[in-house]
Order: sequence, then structure tokens, then C-alpha cells
Amino acid sequence: MALAFVSYFALAASTKHDHPIDAKEVLLGAALFRIIGCCGLPLFEDDYFRYLWDGYRFATSGSPYGIAPEAFFTDANIPKSWQSILGQINHPDIPTIYAPTFQYVFLAATLLAEGHVWVLQALLCLIDLWLIGNLLKLASPRQVLLYAWNPLVIKEIAMTAHPDGMLPALLIAAWLAGQQRQFVQAGLWLALAAAAKAAAWLLIPFWLAAFINKPRGWHMAMALALGFAVLYAPFWWQGATDAAGLKAFADGFEFNSALYGLLTLWLPPLPSKLLLGSLLLVVALAYGWRYWQQQTRALPRADGLLGGLLLVSPVINPWYLLWLLPFACIHRNPLAWAASALLLLAYVTGLNLDDPSLTPYQHPAWVRWVEFGCLILVWVGLHDKPLSRRISA
Repeated sequence: MALAFVSYFALAASTKHDHPIDAKEVLLGAALFRIIGCCGLPLFEDDYFRYLWDGYRFATSGSPYGIAPEAFFTDANIPKSWQSILGQINHPDIPTIYAPTFQYVFLAATLLAEGHVWVLQALLCLIDLWLIGNLLKLASPRQVLLYAWNPLVIKEIAMTAHPDGMLPALLIAAWLAGQQRQFVQAGLWLALAAAAKAAAWLLIPFWLAAFINKPRGWHMAMALALGFAVLYAPFWWQGATDAAGLKAFADGFEFNSALYGLLTLWLPPLPSKLLLGSLLLVVALAYGWRYWQQQTRALPRADGLLGGLLLVSPVINPWYLLWLLPFACIHRNPLAWAASALLLLAYVTGLNLDDPSLTPYQHPAWVRWVEFGCLILVWVGLHDKPLSRRISA
């Protein structure tokens, strides 16, 4: 992966100085890289077993929610092919945390080819290519290349089948629909985003603020509310949603955190979460006030808002960067691209090192110092440059 990033940054630099690149080249390269990724099994990750199991449960029972996988360990009715998948799910004592939008994609993969991860990889790659096509409407091909050919993006979507790239795909589709005054469609895209990741709710107020004052702009809010209710309704009716899994995740998980990890050296977990959550809220409200005051409302700085969310979060998985990297294309955020390389160090765990002195998800002591220390150095370096040089970079 280090060699891949060296090649990637060299290529990105060459498109600026040596030879320009057009949209067709960006799309073709993106498609080829993702096809290659789909030909391999997921690297460093086993989350895809949960995705496949959720799709199976959805297809056979009508809902993936409410029952933890471990409840089926002794169920003789589970087919042998699914017993193998079931036995490799991590944290099998916790019900699924994945929201309805993701679950419908998992169901589609199961219906197309039961129990085969490559189908899910292919579906997610198609959604990602749709995102790249939309990004090309908002940014130059050279900027979009930074996302489309990014090794972390290719690894997390094409190789590891993480669905998190759907969040920015849906948000950017909503923005483009709003610009075209297709407010019902924009609201439905927002509903799908909100029913994919809770992080969407940090951005949805800005999307609504950008269009609510336009003629029939309120249709966007109505479509959002109705669409969100429709997506969740089948699961509410059956009595279980992703809430139980999310609560267990929020209460008990910590991995690769930044500010949260530092703060818990002095404070217990709950006060740390409340303090950092309040800090994020204050920053978001301050930015929201400035954004509301603007006469012409451009695409919000979703990369900064989501980056702030990750900074205060107890868990920073590398694939969470998929939420913000597409917006970093549009806003030209070099720190995001440095983070896409450095956060891969999160995979240096006891499990992947096969190190018995570490627990499966424990890092060696040096990992976070290198990971976040280098990001701080990049940030300081960017802010030491004159403004004109930062913009050109």
C-alpha cells in the first residue's frame, strides 16, 4: 500500500505538470482499478461476512435486525454454505449496526448471487463509479482523479466491500438534484443518505439551508421526512432496527481514536464523549451560522465537518475516510489525501501482525504517534505556506 501511494502521488503530480488528464481517462482508470480489486478477496478485513449474513437474514426472514448472529450457531436449519460465513462474523454477540440503505444493497447482492462477496464488491463499485461521474460535474478531472485512483478508496470499496462510499454518493446526488431544482428527488437522495449512516445528519441541515428558500424548496424537506420513514417502516413494524447494534457500538467500542483517546487519559469515557460532542456541535453551529449568512450558498465544507466528526469519534476506521474524500476533491483539501495514506496504519494490529503480545485490535504503541503526528506535521506545513501557494496545491 505504501508503494501504491508513492505511485499515486507521483501520478497526481504529473497530471498537473506534465500531461493534463480528461474525464474519460479518470473514469476508465477508476473502472479498471475497481475491476482488479473485485478479482481478489478482501484484505485485512472480515466485515464482509456480516454484510453477507445480513443479506441472507433479510432475504429469508424479512429483516436483518433484532437477533445477534451467535443465536444461530446451533441452528441446524442454517445451510452449510452459510454456516461457514456465520462462523467468521466478528462480534457475533452484537446485532447488526448497518442501517436500511446498506441492508437493501446487501439484500440485492444476496438475491443476485447468494453468499458471494464479489457481487457486493461489484455493486458497490458501480455506485462508486456513479459518484465519480457526479464529481466530474463539480470538479476538474485532475481533482477527481485524487479520489477515483486513490489506493485507500480502491482497497476499501473494491477489495474490502465496505459500503461507506454510498454516503457521499447519495449526498452529492442530492446536491446536484437540488441545483437542478428537482427538490423531491433531492429529498429522496437525502433520505437514503440518512438511512445509510447517522453521520449524514451532521450535513443534512446544510443541504436543506441551501435550497429551502427557493420556490418549492420545502418539497425537499417533505421528501426527506417521508422517504426516511418509508425506509425504516418495515423494520419498525417488525419491532427491531439498527438501534440496538448502534447502542452497543457507541457504548463499548474504541479504536484508533484521536482526541477521544487523548481525553480519556484524564476523564472517564462518558464525560469525554459529552465534552467532545459538545465541542463538535459548537463548531458546526458556528459554521452553520456563517453559511446561512452567505448570499450564494456553495457546497458546504462537508470534508471539514466530517473530518471534525472523526477527530472527536471513539472509532476511526480507515474506511470512514470514504465519507469525506469526495468532498476533498471539490474543496481541494490536501490534508485529506495525506490522511488517506496515513490512516492505513490503523491496520497494524495484533490480528494482522499475528502478534500474541497484542490483543486482536490493539495497536503497537508507535502507531498512533506516527499516524496522527505525521498528520499534524502536514497540517502545520500547509498553514506555513502563503495562501496563494496553498490554493494552488
